Amino acid sequence: MTAAAPESAVPDVAVVGFGYIGSVIAAVLAARGLSVVGIDTNAEMIAALNQGKCPIPEPGLEDLVAAGVKAGKLSGSTDPAAAKGVKAILITVGTPLSDEFEADLSHIRAACGAVAPYVADGQLIMIKSTVPPGTTRLMHDEIFAPRARVHMAFSPERLAEGQAIRDLQSIPILVGGMDTEAGEACADFWRKAIPTIDVMALTSPEAAEMVKLADNLWIDLNVALANELAKLADALPYPIDVMEVIGGANSLKKGQHHVNILHPSNGVGGYCLTKDPWFVDALGRRAGIELKIPRASREVNDSMPVHVFGRVDAFLKAQGIAAEDAKIALLGFAFKSNSGDCRFTPVGPLVAALREAGYGDKLTICDPMVTTREATHHGIVLEPDWRKTVEGAHAVLILAGHDEFTAITADDLGDLAAPGALVYDGRIYYPRARINELEARGLSYIGVGR
Repeated sequence: MTAAAPESAVPDVAVVGFGYIGSVIAAVLAARGLSVVGIDTNAEMIAALNQGKCPIPEPGLEDLVAAGVKAGKLSGSTDPAAAKGVKAILITVGTPLSDEFEADLSHIRAACGAVAPYVADGQLIMIKSTVPPGTTRLMHDEIFAPRARVHMAFSPERLAEGQAIRDLQSIPILVGGMDTEAGEACADFWRKAIPTIDVMALTSPEAAEMVKLADNLWIDLNVALANELAKLADALPYPIDVMEVIGGANSLKKGQHHVNILHPSNGVGGYCLTKDPWFVDALGRRAGIELKIPRASREVNDSMPVHVFGRVDAFLKAQGIAAEDAKIALLGFAFKSNSGDCRFTPVGPLVAALREAGYGDKLTICDPMVTTREATHHGIVLEPDWRKTVEGAHAVLILAGHDEFTAITADDLGDLAAPGALVYDGRIYYPRARINELEARGLSYIGVGR
């Protein structure tokens, strides 16, 4: 077990949970001149951190971690006592979805309980993990209040993978304190730590907790709207390009803002959008009301891998290509472009559907952002070279808009894929000129709703 920081060198901040969010927050605060200790039960990750390494594939994060460790501003510990005496404790552990489709608060409770013996009057404690309203108050009243008079608040993380470092230093930070004094104290911490951002103090932790759920429900519902429009465009017997429809719809100004329909895709994945709408649904059930929107958005977005499979399967059958003879190339396994994160990736259900239909023998997958360890965890084998993946393929499915994949030209695909092959565009959103180039090479193009 890594020892806690000595009292003579007590850090300014303890970040409890050194995952995707905690690592970014810790590294940015260290770069801003604060002394930060990352606390996590994963001894392997903490050992890597103390060597200046970070296994999390977020652009710029490994360099920031290395610089923080080298400067003596960032360190790691598996001992919760490392939080003793720090000015602020940030809780950034995960909140999984339970089997009952509710928030599993066991990690939050464990993290709070671990550091509680070391808190003192006047210390700042902020939960940043996504939780249902009432959670911060519950942790305060049951775990922290009996030990000390802390300033406790909820401060939602609103970072997007692939640009999290920039987001943390540009997106407004919200803080909802247990009382006005706690809210202002925690807001003041952020104003001093990152002066470049706006900080808003809300009237309660419950309001701040609801903000994060509202953000993610809006995103999930908006994507579901785009996906439903795409499905309709695919089904109607007219030459409708859903991207053209969305572009036209978004030109309309309503009030102070324009209509803003997001893009359809081969599915929604990741740790947040796949569970947070269910948190809202569970809140409704507990309050005695039946909410329609959370379930609808989840059902629509969860259906997209099957929709993609249906379109690819129909194309191959129309060409007279049997499943056992078809070579299918998947470019992308991660759930997000330019990220190696495979948590709840929609490509997983698509692969399962293809295998179940008999397409597994000649199915090849390439994703340069995904580690071999992560691929093994998901039961797939990756081909490192996209050219070999595409070579001779009857169908090329582009399922992540990684930079390496967006650089692939129509000539590349025309030279490598089988004659007349299908190019299924699930994430790149080729412009019409590129589609024309693909078709000029004898390839067939299908996009989501295109």
